[in-house]
Amino acid sequence: MFQDSPIYDRLVAERGDVPALTRREAERVRRELEYVMRPLQSLMPPPAPERPASPGQGWVPALPPASPRPY
Repeated sequence: MFQDSPIYDRLVAERGDVPALTRREAERVRRELEYVMRPLQSLMPPPAPERPASPGQGWVPALPPASPRPY
């Protein structure tokens, strides 16, 4: 990542390679979540494809604004 960077090399020596550790942990969590969610995905039906609304299939045009009533 940081080529020829004495500051970064010293930090890695003191604290460990935090970005690499973070990447490994994120990958482990992703694999675990994928494993845990797999049974739920098999039980749920796939989402229905969205269809655009069109006249004659439940589509209702907007009503005109109400006019004041004479009393």
